[in-house]
Amino acid sequence: MKKKMDIAILGAGNLGISIASGLRESGFLKNRELTLTRRKPSVIEHMEGDHIKITADNRSAVRKADLIILAVQPGQLQALISEIRPDLDSDRHLIVSVITAVSISEIAAQLQGPFRIVRAMPNTAVAAGQSMTCMAHNGVDDEVMSEVEAVFECVGQTLQIEEELMQAATVVCASGIAFWMRFIRATTQGGVQLGFDAKDAQKIAVQTCMGAASLLMHEHSHPEQEIDKVTTPKGCTIAGLNEMEHHGLSSALIKGLVTSFNRINQMKNKDEAL
Repeated sequence: MKKKMDIAILGAGNLGISIASGLRESGFLKNRELTLTRRKPSVIEHMEGDHIKITADNRSAVRKADLIILAVQPGQLQALISEIRPDLDSDRHLIVSVITAVSISEIAAQLQGPFRIVRAMPNTAVAAGQSMTCMAHNGVDDEVMSEVEAVFECVGQTLQIEEELMQAATVVCASGIAFWMRFIRATTQGGVQLGFDAKDAQKIAVQTCMGAASLLMHEHSHPEQEIDKVTTPKGCTIAGLNEMEHHGLSSALIKGLVTSFNRINQMKNKDEAL
């Protein structure tokens, strides 16, 4: 396999386009070629340019690529694999799936060969280059995994985990975006009640949320350490925190995560996993 792998994203919807944009903007494609496929290529023709080709032909895309990202809907996976299987080479091709709730063993069974498979779970912040992408694999060597990580680090941060944690990663990373959005929305509504107009309240809430996350990243600290820095004896911050906890802030969030986790494990229709 070439050190600099050419890439194909099969089924370039919103997620695939966001990944492609991140690769292009980061300069990752300087020594690589990327092919995007879609049933109606005209929808994504704006992506075509240096190092990026657009086609409706999945088989030709596979023949050009070394790293193949499967980005179709779960219900489309079987047909896609049946289509491209004649062109797949287990010695050459690395398969990366960003398809929700489809296991490595399920993909391997459809591929019918000893393929190296990576399962990745980005979230919608991929569009802003701030995704948290969790990944599991079936024995891919470290050098090749470094290449996969480099792809997703163009759109955020990555973490390798055991596959048994992928459902939990879906809840904490992917569903977690919605949970944080609701927290920001509630903060915005509180700001409006305190006198700000909605636009200003949201700006304050969003930047404060970013600031809190950035502090933890920059200081490598624990949330409670940062909380202690802004909670003075008999102050307004500790009064507000205690009132929120009295009404179950932390327990409600934890229960929500567990409920989502239980639900995703019960899903029969994988197209509805999120």
